[in-house]
Amino acid sequence: MASVFTKIINGEIPGRFVYEDDEFVAFLTIAPVTQGHTLVVPRAEIDQWQDVDPAVWGRITALSQRIGQAVMTAFGAPRAGLLIAGLEVPHLHVHVFPAYTLTDFDISGADTNPSAESLDEAQAKITAALAELS
Repeated sequence: MASVFTKIINGEIPGRFVYEDDEFVAFLTIAPVTQGHTLVVPRAEIDQWQDVDPAVWGRITALSQRIGQAVMTAFGAPRAGLLIAGLEVPHLHVHVFPAYTLTDFDISGADTNPSAESLDEAQAKITAALAELS
């Protein structure tokens, strides 16, 4: 059975994408810890991050760095947070988000009902920041 992320990648469920290539996508989470919280996800359904091929791991972390730079730029954040939890969806995903304090790393405090306007604004800001970084 396809993961919820595969369904988003395939367009079966809507997603707010900020990046796509043949191997990875990056889209906003529907439960952000801070505005701009983005998930970096391989198209391949890999469950555990420890199971990913080292070369693929290198590429996903490089993309996560780029997304981190973009969220810092887009939101004026002093840091970009990075987490791998893997308990919510059995499909490898890297959480990248603007980080202002240590409490931003507590994903149990995520906003489970962000406004569409907030998500649209975040998507536009990150997409613009990524274009500036290119």
